[in-house]
Amino acid sequence: MSHTTIERGRITARVPLRVQETLELAASLVGSTVNQFVVQSSLREAERVIEQEQVIRLSERDARAFLDAIDNPPPPNPKLLAALADYAARRDDQIGTIDWSPRPKRV
Repeated sequence: MSHTTIERGRITARVPLRVQETLELAASLVGSTVNQFVVQSSLREAERVIEQEQVIRLSERDARAFLDAIDNPPPPNPKLLAALADYAARRDDQIGTIDWSPRPKRV
């Protein structure tokens, strides 16, 4: 029989007695230990925060507009053309790298 050991970390927190009592009551109401309750609640909140920061939600109208802009991009404007020219001027064609040194300031 093989036993797999799960690596575990430890999180501890010092909280005011009132917070501890609230957590204990909530944990007892759902039939878990305080540790299980805190871990489950914290994990749920952490997953919510991560999703909120990493997922972009668009309405159907906005999603269509976004996809349309990808499929039918507007022609390059003068600023984009200038940036491309600057890129080409900085590029070292022999090794395919870019000279990232700052340009002299215009006076």
